[in-house]
Amino acid sequence: MNETAPTQIFVDADACPVKDEVVRVAERHGLVVTFVSNGGLRPSRDPMIRHVVVPKSADAADDWIVDNSHAGDIVITADVPLAARCVERGVHVLGPTGRPFTPESIGMAVAMRDLKQHLRETGEIRGFNPGFSAKDRSAFLSALDLTVRRAAKR
Repeated sequence: MNETAPTQIFVDADACPVKDEVVRVAERHGLVVTFVSNGGLRPSRDPMIRHVVVPKSADAADDWIVDNSHAGDIVITADVPLAARCVERGVHVLGPTGRPFTPESIGMAVAMRDLKQHLRETGEIRGFNPGFSAKDRSAFLSALDLTVRRAAKR
């Protein structure tokens, strides 16, 4: 990887609730955004906004993001296993609520995901996700702006 390559933002776009917010922040900072999905996204005429459609297999979008992101880039995902793979590569990772996945926090995030999956599978808990709020959207915007500024300092 070229150490002077500009930071890019990669979005695990299937079911991502903050696509518009990513575009707004990226435009403000002049960054390229790549939305990766299994399809269904409307293409943009903006040359700084790219869309990649991957096959509908289970981890195709995740694999594409891992293969194409580099240390210093930013990935937006709620997928904890994808976040772990990216953090391992030195990529900045944010969840859609603004939660950063870092080398210090990713181990606990993976453990909690695995525990909750086990509890759902055994019927101990139900698989409801909390609703996405205006507070979450605002927290995400602040976190992404901060992450972009940190990535630019590398």
